[in-house]
Amino acid sequence: MQLKDTYPLYLNNKAAQPNTDLEVTDKFTGEVAFRTALATPDIIEQAIAGAAKAAPAMAKLASFEKQGVLEHCVSRFRERFDELAYSLCVEAGKPIKDAEGEVTRLIDTFKIAAEESTRNYGEVQPLDISARAKGYMGMWKRVPIGPCSFISPFNFPLNLAAHKIAPAIAVGCPFVMKPASMTPLGAIIMGEVLAECDVLPEGAFSILPASRDGADLFTTDERLKFLSFTGSPEVGWALKAKAGKKPVVLELGGNAAVVVDKDADLDHALERIIFGAFYQSGQSCIGVQRIIIHEDIYDKFKAMLVEKTALLVSGDPKDRETFIGPMISDKEASRLKGWIDDAVKAGAKLLCGGGLSDGNMLEATLLEDVPRDCDASKEEAFGPLANLSKFSDFYEALDQVNDSRYGLQAGIFTNNFQQVLDAWNILEVGGVVVNDVSSYRVDNMPYGGVKDSGLGREGIRFAMEDMTEIRNLVIRRT
Repeated sequence: MQLKDTYPLYLNNKAAQPNTDLEVTDKFTGEVAFRTALATPDIIEQAIAGAAKAAPAMAKLASFEKQGVLEHCVSRFRERFDELAYSLCVEAGKPIKDAEGEVTRLIDTFKIAAEESTRNYGEVQPLDISARAKGYMGMWKRVPIGPCSFISPFNFPLNLAAHKIAPAIAVGCPFVMKPASMTPLGAIIMGEVLAECDVLPEGAFSILPASRDGADLFTTDERLKFLSFTGSPEVGWALKAKAGKKPVVLELGGNAAVVVDKDADLDHALERIIFGAFYQSGQSCIGVQRIIIHEDIYDKFKAMLVEKTALLVSGDPKDRETFIGPMISDKEASRLKGWIDDAVKAGAKLLCGGGLSDGNMLEATLLEDVPRDCDASKEEAFGPLANLSKFSDFYEALDQVNDSRYGLQAGIFTNNFQQVLDAWNILEVGGVVVNDVSSYRVDNMPYGGVKDSGLGREGIRFAMEDMTEIRNLVIRRT
């Protein structure tokens, strides 16, 4: 399969090719794979103005019309499944099996939104709670918040963009989107599909690859009524500080842990933890970074992890046997390689991996007893690295999970129901996953974190709530 040499941006529903200034590389070969248009400040201004103008017409779309747009997207994404998966292999370096999984989730996300688009309910509310309100009744409904601004990351170019685009369409909000400049093609293809929908008013959407400096333009403009950002904590909190009056949802970093108790099914835990730590080269904010193992099974499970990790196949993401592909850039691979080396110098034990080749091919790496003040332990690795430690008491393990500035999701492998409930109450995270890894997500569930992992929740119904406002009606019966 071949990609085109150039791709447009989408400005106010239409393809535009003002330039071919953005070079996007094949992350495995390092060669330029294609070029896209790069949005300039004047193009971003036109998009914001178009979204503001489109807001009344978008708000008037009937539920069946919004549902029709989303169902059209589902149909077209199915037809273009192989193309979408291949594009992920190229622009993100994502192994083909992981890429196909992401396309499946893209389709699921739009299917959920199509279903939810007809369920934007309100409520009739009795107001006669005291004598002074006798004869009054109330009703409230949800109305679109208005033009939205979306900034999506490189690691899930399709599905994390979908979690912003699909709910916006479901509630009738026009939007401008800045996809990650390293992986813009997935969002551009979504723009191509949306452009086929004549029911959307002009200005309903713009997909604008832009430089990092352009993020400010997607943030500060008061015509934009809502900002949803997925990316690093440093950038996310800085954008929130600049966002002014608009509500902000942030999906940021993680330092996710899994706890493996002595009663766990070790074969099952092994398969899931290997996946959770190393799928798509560990470049997931809910990827397993800390593996906390009960002392009674520690040596046995450590040996199992090391043996399995050493067998993982690295190489070309287009090869179906590949499990570990390239990291997104040489810079990111060198950064994490440096963290691993620093941890070993500080006293950590390298159990396997740690090698770097071809610029951005970092081996799947397991470390043991990493000091807590090392970056490899306390910060988000965002690469193929996991750290092992042991515990003797389950509640001590929960304290270890909480010993982080992040709080996105955590995994617990145990068959003790009381411990499950206690973990749910004690862990300072947005989600607790039992007998699976922190990296498990279904696209209709509330997803997000606490502490430096973010603010607010995604998941279609929850994003739809954020993109709407409650409008009340009070009636006095005479």
